[in-house]
Order: sequence, then C-alpha cells, then structure tokens
Amino acid sequence: MSTPAAAAGLIPIRLAGPTGPAPVGAAELHLVDPSRTDPWSGQSREVMVTVTYPAADVRNRALLPWLPSGAERALKARFGGAVDGYAFPQTHSADRAPVRPGRRPVLLHSPGYTSDRTFNTLVIEQLASWGYVVVAVDHPYDSGEVEFPDGRVVVNRPDDASHEARTAAVAVRAADLRFVLDQLTVLERGGNPDAERRPLPRGLRGALDLTRVGAFGHSRGGAASATVMYLDRRVRAGIDLDGALYGPVVEHGLDRPFLLMDTAVHDGLNQDGSWPPFWAHLSGWRRCLRLADADHNSFTDVVAVAPQVPEPVRETLQAGTISPDRAVAAVRATVRAFFDLQLRGRPDTGHLLRGSAPRYPEIQYIAG
Repeated sequence: MSTPAAAAGLIPIRLAGPTGPAPVGAAELHLVDPSRTDPWSGQSREVMVTVTYPAADVRNRALLPWLPSGAERALKARFGGAVDGYAFPQTHSADRAPVRPGRRPVLLHSPGYTSDRTFNTLVIEQLASWGYVVVAVDHPYDSGEVEFPDGRVVVNRPDDASHEARTAAVAVRAADLRFVLDQLTVLERGGNPDAERRPLPRGLRGALDLTRVGAFGHSRGGAASATVMYLDRRVRAGIDLDGALYGPVVEHGLDRPFLLMDTAVHDGLNQDGSWPPFWAHLSGWRRCLRLADADHNSFTDVVAVAPQVPEPVRETLQAGTISPDRAVAAVRATVRAFFDLQLRGRPDTGHLLRGSAPRYPEIQYIAG
C-alpha cells in the first residue's frame, strides 16, 4: 500500500522511533492565559502544547504529524520551495492514546528561537518511552510556526538581536512555562485546560507527578529552562542544550541541579559571555558536557533531517559532521541520564554524565 506521501509524489522524510519499553501517545492542548497580554499581538497570551507520555494501547490510533499542515506549509515557505517536494515525517506518537498507569516525572521542553516544539521529537519520544511525561511548548511569534486549532498559523517575528530584546523574549518564554505548569496542576485536579475543551487522553489525570518536574531546551529554549528554574521552585532540575543565557539567572545562578551541553563551535565556558558567571553561581549539582563534531542543531531533529534534504538546504542547517545516528543516540542518552539521576534518584548514569561512557564516546566532559 502506498503512503500518502508517495501517492502525492513526495519524497518522505523519516525519523527513528523511540527505543524504550512503552509505546508513546501524545495530545495537543491550546492554552490561553487571560492574565497576560501577548507583547507581539496585544491579545491574551496563548500557547500550543504537546503532552507526550507512555501509552497503554496505541492500536487503531492515528500518528500525530511532525507539523500540522498549515505549519508545514509555513516552514516550507521559509526555504523558498527547496523542500516543497518532500513530505515531513510522521511522529511515533499515537494521538490521544490512553495513558499507561503510573505517576510519572514531568519535563517541560522549550525549543530554540525560530524552531518548533516538535523539533526535538526524537528526544521527547525517547523520554516518554522510558516513562516520562514531556510537555513541549510553542512560544508564538518567537517559535517558528505555531498552528492553532482554528487553522491560524503564527510565524516568527524576528527580534532586533539586541541583548535587551533577547532577555525580554526569554522572560516571556519562562512565563509561558510557568503558566503551562499551572495548567497541568488544573489538569491533575480534574479540570480540562484546553481552550476548545477537546477530550483528554484517558488516564492523563493522575499520571503527572508534579513534585518531580524538570525543564530542558535547545538554544533559547535552554535559556528559558534556566530562567523558569530561577523563578519557580517547582522546577527541580534543568538542561540547556547549547543556548546563551539571559536575565537575572546569569548573575544569581541556581541552587538545584543543572546541566550545560555545548559544541566546540560554541565553547560556552570560554566564548559565551553568559556561561562563566552563570556557572560560577551554580551552587547545586552542575556539569558541562560537549557533543563532539557537532554544530548548533545537532541536538535536535534537524541532525536526522539534514541528510534527507537537498545539499543546498543541508548546508544551512548547522548539523555538524557528527553521524546523525550517533548524535541522536548521544543526546537521547544524556538527557535521560540527567533526569534519571535528578528526578528518579538513579546514580547508575554517572559514567555517561562524566563523559566516560564507552557506548557514547561523542559525549565529552568539560567541567563540573
């Protein structure tokens, strides 16, 4: 049987599935915060969220697309037609499948600037398959393409690249993450925070252990993860994947576990002015690791997508020279190991987090 992509004459782009013992389900939520005014639109701030979790049964469930159709068209437009002949991937997440019983640690995820919440699907689905609930947040006008249930697509409005503008944008992201955490509390109390009141997956209430919350993000999303930890003690541990830092957290640091991970291109502790003061003020568990032969987007799905698209596009994607399969395996392992240690109390991940795991020679120890 031909796939829809093949039937349309499109070249399919594929992403590897998760390797954990549980199948994966996911549900999209549209959340509106009437207490905040969106600095770009002037309306009530609204975000789109995907909740990804270990599923009990995924039979006869459609898989969520990597991007919904309107967002996909908007992303393709960014490339000026160069990828119009390609079909973006399906995820391995069954739409609103029932949730596997058990209370799970909750991880907030924030994507990079101009990126979308699905751009770390490879890591997110891996975490869910190993028993985490991952809540990925799009930040309209700062993320890349955000499609709402009514079909509206909000695209990035470039900031002026000043330090002040970036600091303000990170503060909005952190406020988004805090709001999402509040709405997860509503959900756990039996409410349905989705603006359209779409049905929630069976078993989602009762699955969120909001006493074990972490945050991680790539690039500007990493900065947002550090800032939300600074502002909200409900977030117990965090990861910044190759992102510069902004705001008060740089000079004040954190007293809870935090992992920095960079590339030789970035070399954060030597070349990024925000990393040394932040590092000096981290009073809890801290570690700085590096992904060898990587570039900025090697921490995201882009590293797996790059070899599947035309060479002129590939050259713009900052995917590095690392093997895509090795990059995906190393980032998946590092993020999981950190949260297993900090939120599940599993110290058996120590070798990996010291950059001395034989299975992952791409992970290098820098400091901590």
